[in-house]
Amino acid sequence: MVFKKRTFFGEEPERLIPQQPAELERRVANLLAVSPGLDAAEVTVTCSGQTVVLGGRVATEEEILRAEEAARSVPGVTEVVNRIELAKVGRG
Repeated sequence: MVFKKRTFFGEEPERLIPQQPAELERRVANLLAVSPGLDAAEVTVTCSGQTVVLGGRVATEEEILRAEEAARSVPGVTEVVNRIELAKVGRG
């Protein structure tokens, strides 16, 4: 059996980015998990349409900025609401 390359009137079909919030959440969370200089273990990702809301806690201001930057770089994300807070260390 031979499979032919998929075409539409001789052109390769345009690949659209899925608009499902769960897929967008998964892609953003996966990118945060592998971003260098970011411990995203306590970061939450939720989506409403193409808007991503980041929550949770990280250790430094730099990590807050890196998380937002990474989320903005994911195709399909149109807006990022960053609600990540600094973790309180050494209480008392």
